[in-house]
Amino acid sequence: QVQLAESGGGLVQPGGSLRLSCVASGTIFSGDLMGNMMAWYRQAPGKERELVASITRTATTTYADAVQGRFVISRDNAKNMLYLQMNNLKPEDTAIYYCYRSQGYWGQGTQVPVSS
Repeated sequence: QVQLAESGGGLVQPGGSLRLSCVASGTIFSGDLMGNMMAWYRQAPGKERELVASITRTATTTYADAVQGRFVISRDNAKNMLYLQMNNLKPEDTAIYYCYRSQGYWGQGTQVPVSS
């Protein structure tokens, strides 16, 4: 089993920045805790969970249109870490942010309220 744990959330003002982290731990038959694809999802109040950004083992990235140019996803395979650098945050970025690993592994989420 793979466990994912997010950190770095918290209240931030509009225009501010925040960096989320996710650490993968546990054991899996392949020994590959990070897997080929990892991603960040978010779920705003009253809305469905949506993909924010994804990254493959070879660092190919994709972004939702709403965050393109403001957010940067990265991973450190040696440290089993996934990151999301969020810049120029907007109130509409307010959500619970979840770390995801391919094959259906989810973290518990970290809250990011964006408000003045």
